[in-house]
Amino acid sequence: MSVLDLFRLEGRTAIVTGGGRGLGEYMARGLSEMGAKVVLCSRKLEACQGVADEISREGGRALALACDVASEEEIERVVAATAEEFGIPDIVINNSGATWGAPPDEMPLEKFDHVMAVNVRGTFLMSRSVASRLIADGRPGSIINIASVAAFKGGRPGMLQTAGYSASKGAIVSLTRELAGSWSNARVRVNAIAPGWFPTKMSRRVLEKSGDRLLATIPLGRFGEPADIQCAAIYLASDASSFVTGQTIVVDGGQTIW
Repeated sequence: MSVLDLFRLEGRTAIVTGGGRGLGEYMARGLSEMGAKVVLCSRKLEACQGVADEISREGGRALALACDVASEEEIERVVAATAEEFGIPDIVINNSGATWGAPPDEMPLEKFDHVMAVNVRGTFLMSRSVASRLIADGRPGSIINIASVAAFKGGRPGMLQTAGYSASKGAIVSLTRELAGSWSNARVRVNAIAPGWFPTKMSRRVLEKSGDRLLATIPLGRFGEPADIQCAAIYLASDASSFVTGQTIVVDGGQTIW
């Protein structure tokens, strides 16, 4: 097998939560390009369906499903539907995310709880559901959790303060290590990607307000582009990273080194 072959994903099935826009859409398209069948799910079915339709028109195989990742029942429904349509998923990208910006002393508790439920509970539920099926079937798999540079950097008054989001992404880094250790004997690898600033719908307002100041904090002098996150996801999803588990790859243009 050549080195290039290690990155190929033919015959594999991936679930990408939050796959209808932003980083989730980029990663879903990247996995499809490498040969994977992809299932896109989020609360906004229409957005996922639009991406699935485009992937299908380009020759890939894709399925769109509605899912609130904080609901165990909906997670189980999506994983069961994926297994019925394409087979037990070999790859999961836990990308669905929520955020809320406010100084900590002004953060509404219900918003804090919502962010934690989507970002942490949702990641745990999807990971557990897929891993249990892979383990029962004796098959290897790759789970990729989406963390953030917010796991490693504090907020700045007047620019960005997201206590719930930062706490949730720090939890994702720790959860990734815990799950990786728990499932290593079953050959279910668990890793994370911590993106820096990418222009997406979620980040649009912050970049419109503070884009120049944020850009000045990035050593490589630019924001992230689709291929930057796609290549990281393809690496972790594929056999190219078969000796990697429990790790968080930071894709931030060097922001966390300053």
